[in-house]
Amino acid sequence: MRKILVLTVLAAGLSATPALAQHNTAPGGFYVGALGGYEGLHVKSADGTVSAKADSAVYGVNAGYDLSLGSAFVGVEGEVSTSTGSTKFPGSVANAYDRLKSDAQYYLGARAGVALTPGIAAYGKVGYTALHTKAFTSAGSLSDLKDNSSGIRFGGGLQAHLVGPVEGRVEYRHSHYKDVDLGTNSNADTNQVVAGLGVRF
Repeated sequence: MRKILVLTVLAAGLSATPALAQHNTAPGGFYVGALGGYEGLHVKSADGTVSAKADSAVYGVNAGYDLSLGSAFVGVEGEVSTSTGSTKFPGSVANAYDRLKSDAQYYLGARAGVALTPGIAAYGKVGYTALHTKAFTSAGSLSDLKDNSSGIRFGGGLQAHLVGPVEGRVEYRHSHYKDVDLGTNSNADTNQVVAGLGVRF
């Protein structure tokens, strides 16, 4: 009788496993969305003697494709965003550069995640990013002070199915850019916390 009970429990457990896996299936397919949130910008001169920080809003659009692997997924993603961040250096920088404005940002990378509960997944991401900047001088000329810098972005977040094809996400990401032109090559870092809404096809 005891063996029969154990076999019955095991059979019930095995029969329930596919149902649980199905309910915890990771998201898949194409998606597009919009996002917005906070950005912290930190710029530092090549010799480390001058730095500046700025807090601002960031907003943009993204699109990508996820391949569902059961309870996990892998995917590719692209994003275009812009922010209102503008640093103010505490002292003079070479060639009278005294301020840097963060403009458009571009990202293309990969991500992977796992379903935590039905409708909720956690993920990490990494990829290439580019930053378009405008450097200000004390004279205020901007005509020849635009620059594009490349770097790497990594981060992670949570995404949740809301209703129908609509899903939401909360995400943190850090980007590091080299060779920002401020008369001498400098580095720039951004830390962003964003929330987004998207539609999955």
